[in-house]
Amino acid sequence: MLSKELTIYEGRPEDVSGRRPEEIKTYDVLDQLGIPYERVDHQPVMTMEDCQRADDALGFPACKNLFLRNTQKTRFYLLMMPGDKKFKTKDLSHQLGIARLSFGEEEFMAEYLGVYPGSATVMGLIQDTGHKVNLVMDKEVAEGEYIVCHPCANTSSIKLKTKDVLEKFLPWTGHEPAFVEL
Repeated sequence: MLSKELTIYEGRPEDVSGRRPEEIKTYDVLDQLGIPYERVDHQPVMTMEDCQRADDALGFPACKNLFLRNTQKTRFYLLMMPGDKKFKTKDLSHQLGIARLSFGEEEFMAEYLGVYPGSATVMGLIQDTGHKVNLVMDKEVAEGEYIVCHPCANTSSIKLKTKDVLEKFLPWTGHEPAFVEL
């Protein structure tokens, strides 16, 4: 559970000791691109329910980020969708023209995004320099004012403008999202 009161910080932590290298790299890239963000630090969270206090502190709900793969384990997807929506594999598979999707294994998530279960995030695309992961965004997320996600560690949450993600961050990573309606 998260503590009752969370402190909102502007930008990166002053002291990065004890933080994962992928998290620090996230802050480096956001700073390099001139993307402002708010941050809250909290206990590790694994579910959307666990994220509620961070959402409340940041004033916007976090995205649900799911790491998926095709049956052959040759195509991988990061799905960003509203946290309160139910995920139906069949609906997404149909929209993407894929026979069947499954949840991607931890080893692929770690290899391609540098994250582990509970910390899947669009920020993980920084690590995907080989472009093995296809980004899929629910249109509702893309049309929202903000995106709240983890900075490659589920012990912090960041809030940044969706426009900055779409117009600065994703072009920098070289990932172009496919938009779906779930």
